[in-house]
Amino acid sequence: MLKWLWLSGLVVALDQISKLAVVKAMNLYESIPLIPYFNLTYVHNTGAAFSFLSDAGGWQRWLFAILAAAISIILIIWLAKLQKHETLLAASLALILGGAIGNLIDRIAYGYVIDFLDVYYQSWHWPAFNIADSAITLGVILMLLESVGVGKAIE
Repeated sequence: MLKWLWLSGLVVALDQISKLAVVKAMNLYESIPLIPYFNLTYVHNTGAAFSFLSDAGGWQRWLFAILAAAISIILIIWLAKLQKHETLLAASLALILGGAIGNLIDRIAYGYVIDFLDVYYQSWHWPAFNIADSAITLGVILMLLESVGVGKAIE
């Protein structure tokens, strides 16, 4: 099932291209309204999901990088061991892998992850995220659906 690595590669490419475009076109903390409830807002996240440990002093960069690398290796091994009929699980693992690698590239290159997707309602803002985070979230949702039997209905 390593044939699904194309999806991981696509996620990494879209993630990195979008981040480079944001860095080139925007200033840090700049926000551009696009549609109601959605802005492009350029921020740096030195932490993990929801900026967890973002103010920890720098050591978290390497902790999260090592975790992402280890998880990526585990996901590749898991993908390699899947049966041909496990397509939904393969897609979910490939999405998670692509997202993990996309954010890993940022952590190693910059020491932070570039986030720019800003969903909000009135004055409440969801923590900014990126394409890699979206792929990870979609992959986890698909994995949960597969675990409750939706994958069998699709196949």
